[in-house]
Amino acid sequence: MTEIRTGRRKYYDVFSHFYDFFINAHAGRHRDETRAFLVDSAGLEDSSCARILDICCGTGSVILAFADRCPDALPVGYDFSAGMLKKARRKDTGGRIHLALGDAARLSFGDDSFDIVCCSHALYELKGEVRTRALQEMKRVVKPGGRVLLMEHEVPEHPFVKRLFDLRMTMMGAADAKEFIDQDISVYRAVFADIRVSHTPSGKSRLLTCRK
Repeated sequence: MTEIRTGRRKYYDVFSHFYDFFINAHAGRHRDETRAFLVDSAGLEDSSCARILDICCGTGSVILAFADRCPDALPVGYDFSAGMLKKARRKDTGGRIHLALGDAARLSFGDDSFDIVCCSHALYELKGEVRTRALQEMKRVVKPGGRVLLMEHEVPEHPFVKRLFDLRMTMMGAADAKEFIDQDISVYRAVFADIRVSHTPSGKSRLLTCRK
């Protein structure tokens, strides 16, 4: 892992203590709706023993939502921050999910290992070549016919949350921030043959459903 990535990992270890507050401030009363929309989009109603990978899983809220909906599934949360995984482990009081520490650009799984791969409200923070490698890794580990679900925030309207959002955009760098705000998906089209864009009912998030 590069020095820059190591520094960001330390940042997220600290940020893990405030992460849920930030997400709750942005999502507000739409928090559960957004997670339900993501889980519904996986199309797992008729699937048993599905293998689900949540990359950049943070404190585990999304992968736990999958575990709630699909009790027979194998849910795996993956993050490069030990602090985030520690928070996720505390939430998983029933021991329903598996957690792994690692880099999104170098997934420690074999080809075609998962029915669903998702990354929720995190991918935009990966920059340039790292993000491209992460997308290629997602494509590699998802099964043929499986889905890669990429969910990101829309630009928030609430003044306080918008200030926090702008701060994070500044940390990304001008080019990466502009690409996100303009909702440019060309980087995704360079990796996936089939992409469908949808939006949560509240309009707070958009979802890219990708296939090989």
